[in-house]
Amino acid sequence: MVNIAVLGYGTVGSGVVEVIHTNKEIIDKRAGQEIRIKYVLDLRDFPGDPVEQILTHDFNVILKDEEVKVVVEVMGGVEPAYTFVKQCIQAGKSVATSNKELVAAHGPELLALAKDHMVNFLFEASAGGGIPIIRPLNSSITADEVTEITGILNGTTNYILTKMANEGADYADVLAQAQKLGYAERNPEADVEGGDACRKIAILSSIVYGKNLDYTTIHTEGITNITKEDFQYAKVLDAAIKLVGTTKLTDGVLYSFVAPMMLDSRHPLSGIDDVFNGIFVHGNVLDDVMFYGRGAGKLPTASAVVSDVVDAVKHMGKNIMTIWDAEPLEIGDFSQAVNRFFVRTASDSEETVKEIFGDVEFVDAGISSEKAFLTKTMTEGSFAVLKNRLADVKNVIRVAF
Repeated sequence: MVNIAVLGYGTVGSGVVEVIHTNKEIIDKRAGQEIRIKYVLDLRDFPGDPVEQILTHDFNVILKDEEVKVVVEVMGGVEPAYTFVKQCIQAGKSVATSNKELVAAHGPELLALAKDHMVNFLFEASAGGGIPIIRPLNSSITADEVTEITGILNGTTNYILTKMANEGADYADVLAQAQKLGYAERNPEADVEGGDACRKIAILSSIVYGKNLDYTTIHTEGITNITKEDFQYAKVLDAAIKLVGTTKLTDGVLYSFVAPMMLDSRHPLSGIDDVFNGIFVHGNVLDDVMFYGRGAGKLPTASAVVSDVVDAVKHMGKNIMTIWDAEPLEIGDFSQAVNRFFVRTASDSEETVKEIFGDVEFVDAGISSEKAFLTKTMTEGSFAVLKNRLADVKNVIRVAF
């Protein structure tokens, strides 16, 4: 029997307890021995919940108990999660976490520490929720040079954009609905401004390339400027608007960014709607691979966490190699990244647009008060210079077609 502890009894933590109890027989069989939850740590009490029988408010009870071999960290945030996880690893306990903030900020350090102590630091749920992605990148897609990894990595923003597309609704109205349904937090900034997706693409890129992509260096934009008019144009172009995080190899240089993009209907990510996520990987030998599923949610995320618990139990006393060094992953200057752009302008004439941008493709969605067009492919820096020559830009969205 292996004793484990769960740090945090919120949405994911309660999901972990539920998954282990619901699928106990099959989980124990796959782990090779019985998994028993000995403690759940939380500051709160839960009267009437069976978890009260194993609830503790003192982290040190878990830390000092030598019978606890695996710790699940689902508290969220960097502190005190970082301190607790580090102390657990130093005490010879493996850790499984869904905490993207922790992994993005301290991943290589905690992996190295786990290796030194012959335990494991596992984080399958940190970048794709319930989608198996870390393990395939770490152990399956190893014969290829990965030239692109692009994902719809945030269920909240994908839900909002899907509702805007299907219902012709305004961003503010759909956000309020998402908050009411519990898909968006009361303070949704981390989701809608792209921070959540930024951390996730940093984690995925670091695993793919084996070096540390500092998420603070990634150019990041959110969806707050997307309007229902943008979707009218997208419909004319047979495209979907999605918030994507991407790292792509172009002419030997890696470029990484998070931003809304118009994806052609043939793009593998264009049809992923609602709270679902998708991750597209291109390898120079393998070609295209897609990973799809629920990127968030109580039970899907908990399922991924428990799969890490099983892995930790199966590899007791053995460190599972994960190549993610602290050495910085070099990415190119974003101003040199090459993209194509969709532009809406309120007062510039077609003649002015052509004079500034040269050969463009105008798009007519029946909105008489503005002009819209697609540029040719150019660098971000060149586009920024040309855009500043326009008198009244209403919005800009990068396009992938």
